[in-house]
Amino acid sequence: MAAERLSRATVAEAALRLGDDEGLDAVTIRRLAQELGVTPMALYWHFKNKDELLLGILDHALSGVRADRAAGDPWQKQLRAMIEALVDVCRRHPALPDLLHSVNKDEVASFTRATEDALALLTEAGFDVREAYWIGSYLLHGAIGLVDAQPEMPGAMPASEGREWRRQRRVALECLPADKFPMMVRFGATYAEEPDVERYYAFGIELLINGVEASARPTS
Repeated sequence: MAAERLSRATVAEAALRLGDDEGLDAVTIRRLAQELGVTPMALYWHFKNKDELLLGILDHALSGVRADRAAGDPWQKQLRAMIEALVDVCRRHPALPDLLHSVNKDEVASFTRATEDALALLTEAGFDVREAYWIGSYLLHGAIGLVDAQPEMPGAMPASEGREWRRQRRVALECLPADKFPMMVRFGATYAEEPDVERYYAFGIELLINGVEASARPTS
């Protein structure tokens, strides 16, 4: 890619792909320049160092996580859409959960905007602004946890290896003493089935939203 065709967004997208494929440790200015076929100096126009690059990756990745304030939808629907967007981007980009834990998110414009949107929706639901911030943090970490804890098959594992992983997991659980761990043995049998990953995520998002809705105090 010619240096003159690079933009901040294209550099961030390439860095995100590299992080997904090889982990965040592989994301350096020099390595990214090699991937893009340019000199490191071409990237310094956009990011001065790796810290800025990581912040830029997160800013780019979270650009679609926002409430549509023009839609006029109720807060529950808009909040759900934000959570779904966050879960979706974390599923598509395995590097993102680690990145969310490792950088100062307060320096990321798209994260600050998403937080602002969430606070507005949650105060509309009747929470005070401090409670709204607590809930926003709960939802953020809940969404990350859904992706990190995908039970039927680790998200970073190639699909071709999933069947053997589930077989080993089933054997390990079903070999537990049934008199002491009957429910674990029973759960182990579920690994014989093909995983319903979409149901898992839909169920998890529903749990997150239901907890907020149950605690809401409408102002009108």
